[in-house]
Amino acid sequence: MWPDGALWKASMRNQVMNTRRLKHIYGPVPSRRLGRSLGIDLVPYKTCTYDCIYCHLGPTTNKTIKRREYVAIADIIQELEEKLSGSDTFDYISLAGSGEPTLNSGIGDLILKLKSMTRIPVAVLTNGSLLWMKEIQEALMPADLILPSLDAGDSLLFQYTNRPHKDISFEQMINGLAGFSNRYKGEIWLEIFLLAGVTGIRDEVEKINSIIKGIKLSRIQLNTVARPPAKTFATPLSQRQMVSLKSIFSGQVEIISDRNKKYRQRLAASDSTRNDVLSLISRRPCTSSDIARSLGLKVAEALKHLDALILAGKVATVRLSEKTFYAAKESSHALRS
Repeated sequence: MWPDGALWKASMRNQVMNTRRLKHIYGPVPSRRLGRSLGIDLVPYKTCTYDCIYCHLGPTTNKTIKRREYVAIADIIQELEEKLSGSDTFDYISLAGSGEPTLNSGIGDLILKLKSMTRIPVAVLTNGSLLWMKEIQEALMPADLILPSLDAGDSLLFQYTNRPHKDISFEQMINGLAGFSNRYKGEIWLEIFLLAGVTGIRDEVEKINSIIKGIKLSRIQLNTVARPPAKTFATPLSQRQMVSLKSIFSGQVEIISDRNKKYRQRLAASDSTRNDVLSLISRRPCTSSDIARSLGLKVAEALKHLDALILAGKVATVRLSEKTFYAAKESSHALRS
């Protein structure tokens, strides 16, 4: 007996969704900070205001502060309507991806549309570099959660660590973050990225703490290098060092780590794409960009699957010519040889 027309159409729509790779939406992916997150990429790969030495996506290829509709909001909405019609559940819809999302001039329109489409909370992961712009402050007001970052306590280390666009000063960035926090009614979770021998020193952390005393925050999240960084000299702190520096801050402070139990559980619950990744790098070592191109993924999505495989002991990383290659454990020795 043939199914009725409505059921048949729904079934076909789901089959098409499962076989067609979305261009601007990825996931859901397990996130250390947001649980099961559906990501939206608003700018082309590595279009950013910074060129951070620790960035796991690699060097910035388009450093800019020019705002425009890099990705058409109408195209994102079309993909999102399809994605939300499925059976997946999400903790957050996150505007993040492969660069600085506030560079997309349509981000405000997108947030308003999301709020009218779904009750899933909207989070924006931003480096905070453009929060001094009034139009960006207005655009972000309807979001449920803003996750900016602050990686240095003075201009010298800001330039060294974040390597910002020439038209972004440290004072401007700090004033923008403070000004936005005084206006915004939702929650702000500030990520502070600490590097061994650079910002992960007690004196430098105390500088950061003195700055954020003037910023209204809901939560402080301390992070360090967990994935291969853009520059090999960007090295992580130990867990013991992170715990020691945590005591400097007041309020709700937490250390976010790829190694925590809940995150490992979320990673273990992902889909068959992980097997595709492992199959690919079993044949030849690849960079995260190679994997993304080969499997039709966003780089951020590919990295989430690689995280899981590394934690499972199935994948090793090898650094060659300033690039990080991922290889199945049995083939990683051949790459070093």
